Amino acid sequence: MDIKDVICDFKEVFCTSEEGLVFFAPGRVNLIGEHTDYNGGHVFPCALTLGTYAVVRQTTCSKIRLYSMNFKNIGIIEVEVDNISYDKVFDWANYPLGIVKILTEVGYRINTGFDIMFYGNIPNGAGLSSSASIELVTCIALNALFQLNIDMLEMVKLSQRSENQFNGVNCGIMDQFASGMCKKDCAVLLNTNTLSYKHVPMKLDGISIVIANTNKRRGLADSKYNERRRECTRALEALQTVFDIRYLGDLTEEQFENSSHFIENTIDRKRAKHAVYENQRAIKAVNALAQGNIQVFGQLMNESHHSLRDDYEVTGIELDTLAASAWANGAIGSRMTGAGFGGCTVSLVYTSEINNFIENVAREYEEKIGYKADFYIVAAGDGARQIVNI
Repeated sequence: MDIKDVICDFKEVFCTSEEGLVFFAPGRVNLIGEHTDYNGGHVFPCALTLGTYAVVRQTTCSKIRLYSMNFKNIGIIEVEVDNISYDKVFDWANYPLGIVKILTEVGYRINTGFDIMFYGNIPNGAGLSSSASIELVTCIALNALFQLNIDMLEMVKLSQRSENQFNGVNCGIMDQFASGMCKKDCAVLLNTNTLSYKHVPMKLDGISIVIANTNKRRGLADSKYNERRRECTRALEALQTVFDIRYLGDLTEEQFENSSHFIENTIDRKRAKHAVYENQRAIKAVNALAQGNIQVFGQLMNESHHSLRDDYEVTGIELDTLAASAWANGAIGSRMTGAGFGGCTVSLVYTSEINNFIENVAREYEEKIGYKADFYIVAAGDGARQIVNI
């Protein structure tokens, strides 16, 4: 859908002649470093050119009116600006409402109502971080609308806080960071412990990033995501009797192997092993990319999927089928991306082989699973921003 169509719909939905201000925040794909962000490790995501658009205008009343073109059946949701609380009935709107709530709680003044309409072209429930893109696009829109003067990194932190506290999803900071801070044609290596980061050019001559969507819907808040966090916390507490550490990501593989027996719960030990080894894989993968060794990068992607399947147990037959088929059909590397339990894989594929790759993987997936997967050839895009010169 063209953004001009979104603006026209905004005027029609809210019965106004004003065009409103337009903003965009991307989804993300994590190339490697999965379930490490809340364990104080490294992640390596890039922003997508897919994401969430928001059109917004300030009003003179005290009501916030929210509408999504992706959930037209829900209609306009109305809330008093000074009386916001989580309500399951609000469905998707709890994500932008959480941003308003957090902003006012920390002292930013949102003193009038506003109308805001969203349109997202991220496949819903695919694990490409549609929730973070909604949060970031809301935050940057309100930042501009009410002249709050919040810098991007602070908006990233507030967006994560909103998802944690208002929506009850104990996500790490990667999704919001990628949506807010990434740059075109780059991925970003982020140390989630210190929030130090560097943009790394994606030099993929003759190679493309292919996302495959299992089309198995997964609700992050209802999944076993929070359970994995608790397992990692228990493992960390056991290791803190041996090491002066804050996160599992503070450990090397050797330190973990020499001390893993202190984690008596075998399930917790497996979870911790993944967190430690995956953190090191992310660092090694970025070094390989910097050296132009894409084959090593791909091998580390494959190892990441094995670990997510065997130690972290967040894949499932759909993701495993897509990854195995990708490996069998010439992918340089392929792995699940996101929280798991459905969602997507990300593969590096020679551009000249993309058509055959997609055809074969799609056929094999449908034969085994019984329904189709969707495929997207993506590029690394810019982070959250206002859209001008439409």
